[in-house]
Amino acid sequence: PRIASGGSAANTIVGVASFGVKSAYIGKVKNDVLGAAFAEDLRATGVSFATSAAEHGPATGRCFVYVTPDGERTMNTYLGASTYLSPADVDEELVRAARFVYLEGYMWDRPAAKSAFQKAAEIARQAGHRVSLTLSDSFCVDRFRGEFIDLMRRGLVDTLFANTDEILSLYQTPHLTEALDAVRQEGVLAVVTRSEKGSIVIEGEATHEVPAFPVAKVVDTTGAGDMFAAGYLTGMARGADARTCARLGALAAAEIIQHLGARPLVSLAELAREASLLG
Repeated sequence: PRIASGGSAANTIVGVASFGVKSAYIGKVKNDVLGAAFAEDLRATGVSFATSAAEHGPATGRCFVYVTPDGERTMNTYLGASTYLSPADVDEELVRAARFVYLEGYMWDRPAAKSAFQKAAEIARQAGHRVSLTLSDSFCVDRFRGEFIDLMRRGLVDTLFANTDEILSLYQTPHLTEALDAVRQEGVLAVVTRSEKGSIVIEGEATHEVPAFPVAKVVDTTGAGDMFAAGYLTGMARGADARTCARLGALAAAEIIQHLGARPLVSLAELAREASLLG
């Protein structure tokens, strides 16, 4: 067994930092050994993390990840202190200063965390900045389908990240083309990952199909979607077009699936330069 820091949005923000983009994270840990390790690991990658640790309540969240020889994984997660994030933890100045805010669907499971999510989204949109939502998990979508769609229709979310299962669950259809047509009507930028088949980006009336980067061997798929989002957000921050954003996402996902763990082992900025995707 190997112990490593994770967390969906945290993985993405670490990926963004590895691409050389200034980034910060808001999330809740307990004042315990794992919480301290999580904070130290984040800061070591260059991510700003100033949310105060909880003194009371449940322990820092953790997840047992079982990886099989084919690289697929099964997770058993204890969310712990992470679900106790509250609106008071949202640094308004930090959110207002960020050009891009990235929020995860898992936040919707507890009222306080949901309120923190909404507060951050409202501050960012009022400041004229972009707000992304990752749907996190198809079971999460099953629980909050209507509310996630409402976030898009209210204009609080303008960018959606999902995998195939999640987008099908969102629109309750077994047909990807129907789900893509439905999300196009929401008027958001939608980025749908399809594992080895690459990704599809819905941008207004345009549809971009972008292939995955080939890899010699898939070791562990944990964090692939998180890293894809990191690459895509990096491209957006650099003003790249949708196809280049998706290629950056594919590059980051390809790095992460070739080793154990959900954080990059090499500089993603360097990989992107070698692939002529970043100057």
